[in-house]
Amino acid sequence: MKKAIYLSTALTALAVGAHAQTTINVVSWGGAYGKSQVEAYDKPFTAKTGIDVNMIDADNPATPLKAQVEAGNVTTDVADVEMSDAIRYCDEGLIVPIDPKDLPPAPDGTPAAQDFLPGALPGCAVASIVFSTVYGYDTTKFKDSPPTTIADFFDTKKYPGKRGLRKGAKVNLELALMADGVPAADVYKVLGTPEGVDRAFKKLDTIKKDVVWWEAGAQPPQLLADGEVAMTTAYNGRLFDAAVNDKKPFKIVWDGQVMEWDLFVIPKGAPHMKEAMEYVKFATSTAQLAEQAKWIAYGPARKSSNPLVGKFHDGVTDMGPNMPTNPDNMKNSTTVDSAFWADHGTELEQRFNSWLAAN
Repeated sequence: MKKAIYLSTALTALAVGAHAQTTINVVSWGGAYGKSQVEAYDKPFTAKTGIDVNMIDADNPATPLKAQVEAGNVTTDVADVEMSDAIRYCDEGLIVPIDPKDLPPAPDGTPAAQDFLPGALPGCAVASIVFSTVYGYDTTKFKDSPPTTIADFFDTKKYPGKRGLRKGAKVNLELALMADGVPAADVYKVLGTPEGVDRAFKKLDTIKKDVVWWEAGAQPPQLLADGEVAMTTAYNGRLFDAAVNDKKPFKIVWDGQVMEWDLFVIPKGAPHMKEAMEYVKFATSTAQLAEQAKWIAYGPARKSSNPLVGKFHDGVTDMGPNMPTNPDNMKNSTTVDSAFWADHGTELEQRFNSWLAAN
């Protein structure tokens, strides 16, 4: 019996030792979001498996992934991407299929396919969080009659000052239409017409000269903190982090929020395919998704994770009211139509770039 125990221990040590030689590269968005992944996924994953995780920051992880696969020189094992990129890359054969049957069930045995929120498993990707683009402002700048609606963001007469916007068509067109009076439920019906696209760009014209463009998620809170803008769109978790962790006097306006998924994908030709899949399965398990919500205000993609969401890691701040999926925050909101952007993203981004370059 002792020999069997010693043999089992030796084999376990060898397995851990073998894993310890392996480092997987996970490309994500950096900043507060990246830190939440390190704390909720990477550290416990390494502790459990012995596989090291090297986090690589990118303004948009989908960009280097596509370049690597097309060049046949893949160094990324796992990437965190937006839904429209996941759908398009799956269609193009740049990422590998992921069978929901391979994902861990909920603690009560519910299969993953039934436990993930609708739409969270598009075929070649596994969603981890729901995030949203909102806008925020410095409360010390607008003490009297502060902004409360998406229309206020576009009203530079009543609320003077520069505006921060992400440099791109997606989300900005949706925000512009809602600010112009289009009901959230009708945004894509309108945006799906040439007249609707013209209407969105016409609304953007009204603030174009006042816009400071940002490209990385860490930039908007810094623009606010430095006083370079009076208001800025941003990922809700970044503004939450600045307000709670950095004690900045920032306020989120949820009206007109645009919600999206972030998902894990594995590129075709990933150098550590097996370990990459182990990471995806671990990171998107019920407990780990709930753990991430202790570090950033993004909603877990699994139903079984939501009851486990409690307080921020400071032990004081309740996370529920700060989630995009809180009913109070969804009264006038829309969700990115990823199929629409997969189909029309290229042409709309080209038009956006032409619009941006025009006087």
